Amino acid sequence: MTVEAEAAMVPDGSQSVGQRRVLIIIGALLLGMLLAALDQTIVATALPTIAGDLHGLSHLSWVVTAYLLASTVSTPLWGKLGDMYGRKVFFQASIVIFLIGSALSGLAHSMIELIASRAIQGLGGGGLLVGAQTIVGDVVPPRQRGRYQGIFGATFGVASVLGPLIGGFFVDNLSWRWVFYINLPLGAVALVVTAAVLPGRLSRTRHVIDYAGTALIGASAVCLVLLTSLGGNTYAWGSFPIILLGVLAVVCAAGFVLVERRAAEPVIPPRLFANRVFTSSSVVGFAVGFAMFGALAYLPQYMQVVRGISPTLSGLRLLPLMAGLLLTSIGTGFLVSKWGRYKIFPVVGTALMTLGLFLLSRLGTGTSFWLVSLYLFVLGVGIGCSLQVLVIAVQNAVDYKDLGAATSGTTFFRSIGGSFGTAVFGAIFSGVLAGDIAAALHGVPLPSGISASAGASPAVLEHLPATIRDGYIAGFTQALHTVFLYATPIGVVAFLLSLLLKEVPLRDTVRAVDRAQSTAPTSVPATRDSAQEMERALMALFGRERRAETYRRLAQEADVRLGPRSTWLMYRIADNAPITEAELSRLLGIDVSDLEQRLAEPVAVGYVSVAVPGRPADGDGAQASASVTLTSAGQQAASRLVASREAGIDRLVTDWEPDKVPELRRLLGRITTTLVATDISPERDGVTARAAPPR
Repeated sequence: MTVEAEAAMVPDGSQSVGQRRVLIIIGALLLGMLLAALDQTIVATALPTIAGDLHGLSHLSWVVTAYLLASTVSTPLWGKLGDMYGRKVFFQASIVIFLIGSALSGLAHSMIELIASRAIQGLGGGGLLVGAQTIVGDVVPPRQRGRYQGIFGATFGVASVLGPLIGGFFVDNLSWRWVFYINLPLGAVALVVTAAVLPGRLSRTRHVIDYAGTALIGASAVCLVLLTSLGGNTYAWGSFPIILLGVLAVVCAAGFVLVERRAAEPVIPPRLFANRVFTSSSVVGFAVGFAMFGALAYLPQYMQVVRGISPTLSGLRLLPLMAGLLLTSIGTGFLVSKWGRYKIFPVVGTALMTLGLFLLSRLGTGTSFWLVSLYLFVLGVGIGCSLQVLVIAVQNAVDYKDLGAATSGTTFFRSIGGSFGTAVFGAIFSGVLAGDIAAALHGVPLPSGISASAGASPAVLEHLPATIRDGYIAGFTQALHTVFLYATPIGVVAFLLSLLLKEVPLRDTVRAVDRAQSTAPTSVPATRDSAQEMERALMALFGRERRAETYRRLAQEADVRLGPRSTWLMYRIADNAPITEAELSRLLGIDVSDLEQRLAEPVAVGYVSVAVPGRPADGDGAQASASVTLTSAGQQAASRLVASREAGIDRLVTDWEPDKVPELRRLLGRITTTLVATDISPERDGVTARAAPPR
């Protein structure tokens, strides 16, 4: 069946959009997703040069932190505003904001300007990530959403892996400013294409937006990150600004808890924290994000400043980390689906992550690059073992009403952890760098224009006298040792908390791992509500069905005397009858002669009637198309088939107690209708053919 034919039969509110237009829309959405994903990691290998050119090594971490914080906090707002007022206009607005931030970042002449511009970029990036995922549900039929969401996750994953390499290439061959300028032509293309082909009237949903909760949790996070960044560096720990930031962080956090208890649609329902699995998973996810983004921010410093390799080559040297992360993220999702057990993965993962952080603290000026690659691979494997599994554990432990909020909450804490990790790594690094360099130089002063706080680009270091350069690099190496050594206890805490994860037998729907999450090694925000998350899982499960066996079983359970091919056709006729042969063949994308052959069995057993009208009395004109209707026996058979399909769905969600949740019961009815109306049956299992029923 063609995409047009399937879209025409979607009863869940998706837009009926032609195949070519769908592909163009998906291309534009992928471009938007690519921009936002790249900017999480592309800047990593440009940071040493940026810090040297803008004389802001002590504020280096904020180039990453500003983007992550703005993107993370704004994501829930973008999703709900798009639901309420139209996703097209807000997706386009996010592209414009992202491009403005990119242009300003490229034009920045100080670290303060760059940090502010990156925050603007992050606001737009949050809208790009959530908009691309939600618009797919508006233009693609349910059966095909899993495939496209998997493509989106793969795009995010590839962008995250290649980001450091691309950033290094631009620094080597153009300028670090092109790390941001490259977004402008790509974003302009995405903006023009979405304006031209994206339907203007996409589905809308009413929400009560929790503005106060979003503002308070964002303010608390910013205060805490500022406190960790500035404390002991810019200001003494006991100074008024640091104390004020601490008080504000606590007040905002307390205000957030109070507001969330009264909010109609809270950002994170407070009752979730009473769930031990959610709390443990959130803290472990925080630690995983902490280690991942902190390492990505400071490993290029080791590669370029300590080892003296080019930005492009430093991007290549990071590939073992990203490869290990991607492989285990995908692999653990597959193994959990197969085995039905999940606790072992975060336990092993956090242990390996802790080991990886400790090994990185042993890196020196002469460490073999093969050994460096091994250390990075260990860290990547450890992080990847935990990413997807934590989401699965939470989904398996909460009630249906909290399914969407718990999923998004888990990814939210992982992203916040990334912001804190980068900031804390930066604070530790800045706090010890000056002393370590001074100790390594044995009293020899740095040349004018170079200081520990301002830093020096790798190009500048090459022209320093050998004694000063070696002393600077030795002190720099020691500061990096301290950063990774101090991060190791965070991994230990994550390991201990992972031991507290309660392993509950997996629900069938939880086994349907989200491919978009498992193929994205960094943080793809979860934006679905409980109903959308359940629909995704069920569609993923049904996508694995062997069609012939499924329809043979459905016919047996419904006591319908038809083979798989004819059973499939009965669902099509029941959903559209009365209908002419010409209309039905057009709907299914097959020839009328082919349809007549397939109708033979249902007609023979008395389920379908085909009325052939005569030629007009005057003998003029063509004979009208035959009318296809269900007989009384056929209507009864069709009802039993639909009931059989719904009973099969019920068996998959028994653990969720659908009879006690009216919303879930309504959702199952809608999914049943969607499945029987849009099911594409292959000629051979696993091979999609045009409107071919099962043999």
